[in-house]
Amino acid sequence: MISLRRIVFVFVILVIPRFLFSQGNIEDLLYTEVDNLNPVYKPIVGFGIGAFNFFGDVRDPKQNPLNGTLGYKVNISTFVDNKHYIRANFFFMYGALSGNERSYLDLNRNLNFRSEILAFGVNLNYDFDNFYKKYRRVHPFISAGFEILTFNSKIDSFASIEGAQYRYNYWRDGTIRNLPMLPSSLEDPNLRILQRDYKYETDLRQYDWGLGEYPQYAFAIPIDVGLDFWISDRVLFRIGTSYHFTFTDVIDHVSSKNDPDLGVVGDKRFDDFMYTYFSIHLDLFSSKKTLAVQRLFADIELDLTLIGDSDNDGYMDGWDQCPDTPFAVDTDTIGCPLDDDYDGIPNYLDDEPLSRYGAHVDERGVEISEDDLISLLDMTAAVPREDVELYLRTPSSYSRYEGVTYEEIPEKFTKVDSDGDGYISFDEILDEIDSFFDFDSELNSDDIYELNNFFFSQ
Repeated sequence: MISLRRIVFVFVILVIPRFLFSQGNIEDLLYTEVDNLNPVYKPIVGFGIGAFNFFGDVRDPKQNPLNGTLGYKVNISTFVDNKHYIRANFFFMYGALSGNERSYLDLNRNLNFRSEILAFGVNLNYDFDNFYKKYRRVHPFISAGFEILTFNSKIDSFASIEGAQYRYNYWRDGTIRNLPMLPSSLEDPNLRILQRDYKYETDLRQYDWGLGEYPQYAFAIPIDVGLDFWISDRVLFRIGTSYHFTFTDVIDHVSSKNDPDLGVVGDKRFDDFMYTYFSIHLDLFSSKKTLAVQRLFADIELDLTLIGDSDNDGYMDGWDQCPDTPFAVDTDTIGCPLDDDYDGIPNYLDDEPLSRYGAHVDERGVEISEDDLISLLDMTAAVPREDVELYLRTPSSYSRYEGVTYEEIPEKFTKVDSDGDGYISFDEILDEIDSFFDFDSELNSDDIYELNNFFFSQ
């Protein structure tokens, strides 16, 4: 019986490729792309950078969405509804808010501040995906949520020169000097012009304008709009802007509650700010939108005669040349009962299993003379088709056919014909394949496939 290793090898190397290549591209047959009907969605991580702009009582005169203080944002989002239209975003923001106001008429309006902020919050994001019949890579979005904001506002009130500090005094001529704008100051030899160093060194709460020691945190409602660009199924690029409505009016230390006798009084509106940004979001852990499904045996219609074994001899019907071998009879490499003496009578029916090669035998495998053979012949009948090959190969003086041989074996395959009978058998080709995988063969991979084709052409 042939070994299991050889059965698997023949099926994988010789049979399946011949079948598949006749059907088309092998990858198209082995796999197919299908929509993932039940994908598992995992959180998406995003990283962004942008600019903060402050909208309060102290503002920069030329501020715009792209000309602000640098800020950063980290975002983690996940779906919260069954139809996957709404995402919850948990975000963290870090940056700074600032304002610089300059006045030549009202000297009390020469104000500045800078406040480092941290914001933690959550919002719900909607991208209008349910309005599109087909998948689109560009989506507008809108979101709203809630956040907690901490700030630490400071003012640039001194200039440090040669180790000494000089308080800023704003004059109506547009200069900043170390002395107040008084007539006597012009005669003071210590009067000098200063330049702001933009080092915010003083806590604004030290200026007691009637607000007291207020807490430096607040609640806010962020409203976010923009566009999402899906670069791939797992990479999202976002451009957006968020406006943050706070519930505090003391970020810049100027409020309607200030004492007018102590400091500057502001309006009654809260201090808001805006963050304009771009960010990239990575979906690293969710399921794929499509799946490559292997369909070798699930979807390909195979002829059962190719893979069946009706006589249970270990050889599939597709290449079993003796499909009705009796049970438990030893077979050769083509599924036929063994015939050790090559007399045409299988061993299990041969009463003389070791007859001389080429000898004439009767139906029981027993050697007979040529005269006996001639006496048994019916000269009126033609030689049956299945006996022609045996008749032509028999070394008999009665054969008129000489020089009838198999296809000539190429020179590089002569060593494969180990028994020298001019025919490469299945056992011989398998022995050569074993030698190839054991690195003990003179043939390369192309030669092996050529040997395979020669075997089928014999």
